[in-house]
Amino acid sequence: MQDIGDILDNRVLMVALIACFIAQALKLFFDLVRNRKFNISVLTTTGGMPSAHSALVTALAAGVGQTIGWASPEFALSMVFAIIVMYDAAGVRQAAGKQARILNQLVEELFHEHHELNQDRLKELLGHTPFQVIAGSALGITISWLARAAY
Repeated sequence: MQDIGDILDNRVLMVALIACFIAQALKLFFDLVRNRKFNISVLTTTGGMPSAHSALVTALAAGVGQTIGWASPEFALSMVFAIIVMYDAAGVRQAAGKQARILNQLVEELFHEHHELNQDRLKELLGHTPFQVIAGSALGITISWLARAAY
């Protein structure tokens, strides 16, 4: 049980998770403003504004830098991890979403009269725009700095 207590006492981890949850809550708020209806499923889907992945990893990296030091190997590791996650969120997953959109269009246009064909659509919103990643990153850094100032 002490291990669970140690995990819950890890300020860097808790701040990173809080940044992620705040980003998810902001997605719900932005979707509510944009669509004028409450859609709780926004909390469990990928993509959207801001990137919760980016908020999580940048808050983690900033917290490690603030706690252990900016020249530490741990900060370097967390920074490289953050860059990979953000690149994936904006690059690879965004490209996969575009491919899914094109494949869905092809299936609709070429095979719409063949009802025996599987009608499942591919998920099109997989990644983030670069702006969503930057916004999530700025949110993560801000949350980390605010938490540091509060201690």
